[in-house]
Amino acid sequence: MALSSSQRRVALWAALALGALALLWLLGPVLTPFVVAAVLAYALHPLVEALAGRRVPRLVAVVLVEVAAIVALLALVLLVIPIIAKELPLLREQIPLLAERANQSLVPWLAKYGIHVALDAASIKAFVLKALDANLDDWMSTVLSSARIGGSMLLALIGNAFLMPVVLFYLLADWPNLVQRAQALIPPRLRDVVLGFFDECDGVLGQYLRGQLIVMGVLAVYYSIALAVAGFDLALPVGVFTGLAIFIPYLGFGLGLALALLAGVLQFGSWYGVAAVAVIYGVGQVAESLVLTPRLVGERIGLNPLAVIFALLAFGHLFGFIGVLIALPVSALLLVALRRARMAYLGSRLYQG
Repeated sequence: MALSSSQRRVALWAALALGALALLWLLGPVLTPFVVAAVLAYALHPLVEALAGRRVPRLVAVVLVEVAAIVALLALVLLVIPIIAKELPLLREQIPLLAERANQSLVPWLAKYGIHVALDAASIKAFVLKALDANLDDWMSTVLSSARIGGSMLLALIGNAFLMPVVLFYLLADWPNLVQRAQALIPPRLRDVVLGFFDECDGVLGQYLRGQLIVMGVLAVYYSIALAVAGFDLALPVGVFTGLAIFIPYLGFGLGLALALLAGVLQFGSWYGVAAVAVIYGVGQVAESLVLTPRLVGERIGLNPLAVIFALLAFGHLFGFIGVLIALPVSALLLVALRRARMAYLGSRLYQG
């Protein structure tokens, strides 16, 4: 049976889409730094356009924005340095003491239930002193040994770390031309509809990014103040790191929680530190999941709180960690598509009879 012209067009577009997906799947490892750089370029190009609009040369604007982004990322990583610098000496002192306390309290309690264990405090102390008193040469030899074991992975990480800023620079420098070339590929009869759709998607994603930044700022202030009130010496770096790292779902919160627990145990040496962290981070997680993200992110992109929670659970179940990371922006784009589909349906002969 011969296909109609519309069916042939649909088949052609479907074949092109399948071919593009197959190519993306085959070239996935190679395309990763380019995709990450493209996402960063999309997020940063409004800053470049704002500077260029103030008569700053475009290349200078690109360099300023990219350097600022790299500095911000390094600042987030460097927040961990004062935590490590303060906690390593405490680890050396407190771990043997904690082992002795466990022998005095936990071991007799377990013995009541027929569980006979004992911690060798002397061996633990020797191991901790050996590990934490290692000099720079020992650390470097360990790093180099690990690099030999996973050399290909290490080289890939280093290569991507150098490649992404280069790709990001060229994308930001040529962004207007790239957009024009992409628009020129759209068939003229569909250009107004497609560009209108992408403009609406762009507005929704902008709202998402602004809402996410507000959530990160609120949580950074909350964790810093709450830990300071609880008496933590490292309240500011731990709190700010946790709040900003929330952008990475689950992993960011988990790292902040681990740092806070370590700080609490080492500083207070009692259950107070663990209990304080449990309360502070429990309240913060509930507020972020049920109030801040649904209200400040979901409502800004047109999703109600229940839809936000469902999207996070559904994408996390389907795609794991990556699914949680892309759940809200992809849901925002799907929402725009559903709005367009609803309008088309309400204006169709099928609905109007």
